[in-house]
Amino acid sequence: MVLAALSLLLVGVAFWSLGSGAVSTSAEEVWTGLTGDGEDSQVSLQEVVIREIRLPRVISGILVGAALSLSGALLQGLFRNPLADPALIGVSSGAAMGGVLALVLLPLTLTRLAQANIQTPQALVDFFDHFGLPVFAMAGAVGLTFTIYRISLVRGRINVPAMLLTGIAANAIGGAFVGLLVTMFATDDQLRSVTFWTLGSLAGSNWTSTLHLTILIIPCAFFALRYDRALNSFLLGEAEAFHLGIQVHQVKRAVILLSALMVGITVAFCGIIGFVGLVVPHMIRTVFGPDHRLLLPAGALLGSILLLIADVFARTAVAPSEIQIGILTSLIGGPFFLALLLKARKGASSIGL
Repeated sequence: MVLAALSLLLVGVAFWSLGSGAVSTSAEEVWTGLTGDGEDSQVSLQEVVIREIRLPRVISGILVGAALSLSGALLQGLFRNPLADPALIGVSSGAAMGGVLALVLLPLTLTRLAQANIQTPQALVDFFDHFGLPVFAMAGAVGLTFTIYRISLVRGRINVPAMLLTGIAANAIGGAFVGLLVTMFATDDQLRSVTFWTLGSLAGSNWTSTLHLTILIIPCAFFALRYDRALNSFLLGEAEAFHLGIQVHQVKRAVILLSALMVGITVAFCGIIGFVGLVVPHMIRTVFGPDHRLLLPAGALLGSILLLIADVFARTAVAPSEIQIGILTSLIGGPFFLALLLKARKGASSIGL
């Protein structure tokens, strides 16, 4: 019933999102734009906006919201801590570092090779043009995540405070790395692109990027949902999960890899959108409990709903201009994170810690 209700709510929010924006559209025009009932000679501006601009943006928002929520739920279940978030522990910083390498340093390298009369295979150049950003972003997210994981291990177990502190250090290093690359090598156009890209937005969504997102995120989400029972076992502790027949180290590596891949994909196509992976799983866990059989799919649906709502406000609050969606999610997620910290501190004080 919960999943059915969230699914219906998602459909309603998606329909509302299709009708919202700088170009006013009625519900009838939205329906015509989706179904294509009108004749070609009668296609209006509103229908073109719905089909070619808003529909791929809505689909991208659904995929990105689901991926970010699943990533946060996976990490929180693995580390058994509600404060675990891809942005807080450095996963997003790793993806940003890889993405800036692809946006700034990769074109510069190819240009220098051409100036030195070093022939680069055209197939390789075409590959980097189309897939350089997602590949580098995913590689950066996975590499930095496993580095943080290794640093946070104490006697074979994750030390959560060490993980959070390592994530803070990784975010600082990542920000400095991005700033250094942009300052030394970026052109004015690249500087503008990187600045807006790091703030996060769905504005660049089109049918091509939406297709790539679908191909990359759907398999990751499918495999993530298969770890619901394993994560339920982790709630008892790693030793107990092992005695229940769970391959603890294999599950750890798979969960971290899936989370890092999904974050890397979203950062590559939409920039850094923080706190979705922190807020959504905690909301589901508070209302419906910690059972990951419900938490994972319900979190994916709620993450899509909240991101679409945030995107509507980003598009309409200062129309025809647009607010970067990463700014809105940070405005919501920052106070939420502080509330979690205060709640955890109050709980520790009540037991004399």
